[in-house]
Amino acid sequence: MSNVKRIVLTGGPCAGKTTALVRIVEHFSNLGFKVFTVPEVPTMYSQGGWSYLTTNPRLYYEGEKAILETQLALEDAFMRLAETCTKPTFVVCDRGTLDISAYIAPEMWDDITGKCGTSSNQLKERYDAVLHLVSAADGAEQYYTVATNSTRYEQANEEGLQLARDLDKRVNRAWTGHPHLRVINNHDDFDTKLRRVLKEISNVLGIPQPIEEERKYIVELTGDLPECIESDIRQTYLVADPDCEVRLRRRSWNGEAVNVHKTKKRVSPTEVLETERQVTNALYESLLQQADPYRATIHKTRRSFIWKGQYFELDTYHEPIKGLMVLETKDIAQQESVNFPPFIKVIEDITGNQQYYNYNIALQR
Repeated sequence: MSNVKRIVLTGGPCAGKTTALVRIVEHFSNLGFKVFTVPEVPTMYSQGGWSYLTTNPRLYYEGEKAILETQLALEDAFMRLAETCTKPTFVVCDRGTLDISAYIAPEMWDDITGKCGTSSNQLKERYDAVLHLVSAADGAEQYYTVATNSTRYEQANEEGLQLARDLDKRVNRAWTGHPHLRVINNHDDFDTKLRRVLKEISNVLGIPQPIEEERKYIVELTGDLPECIESDIRQTYLVADPDCEVRLRRRSWNGEAVNVHKTKKRVSPTEVLETERQVTNALYESLLQQADPYRATIHKTRRSFIWKGQYFELDTYHEPIKGLMVLETKDIAQQESVNFPPFIKVIEDITGNQQYYNYNIALQR
């Protein structure tokens, strides 16, 4: 992958991508970066006369294929432009290639990608990070509007809101397995949502960030989960220098797997620098030889879901401890309340309790 980072901004309808793009360009330009933005290709075709709602199956197929071909060509063209720049540069894509798969049948998607000489896994490898902004239709309904996009067909009524929620979940599922997929919650204050976007991009660019605690709770499951993404996680800590934590993770789901090597280095008492990279199966097996002999491999099942506009990860541990169930919230501001689902019973708030950090759980051999 090029030294120029390629980042996808995606999400369901009315998620705030347009405003976020403006803020990204302003913020990082002020920091000395050149920011290229790839426009949203499906909107270009819709505004040009093609429609998702056409009853002509051939026209629908050719439109979706053209969208993928154009997306690939545009991204590659902007990457070539970025690589000529002498100042720090990155590229932000207003939606990415995998978004297309959320709107068509799997068989058609496989056919189209095959004709374009690619696949879902190859397409994921094009991007350094994927930021999924949750649709306002899920948890921030009062802000949902179709006024900002004349081609949007998910209207601001209950039927349209449900359609928007479903699309949001399909887009999120399409990107499952990307090693740097981050879900950006809705907030009472939209500015908080935008700050999280800037923070995640800063992480990708290697800019140190303030240390923040994600909220964590020991919980019990008292009912059925909604639609969720279930994956199996094996996490091994490697021998590392002081003030540095190195983690090797294999995440598996639906017969697929992705391996991620992550380094977390404290650069000051209040700042940490995180870097992630995807590694091959061969390199993963090789890196396991560097496993910290004092820490066991963590094995857990993760179920990820969105509830009332907030993103949750429910981890059930199997090794080195068994039966512990931890609910972790992502990106909820300190002053905001957690929208606990009715099927979750909170036993204990363990936010900031180092005993329950994965790094320390691994010591319980």
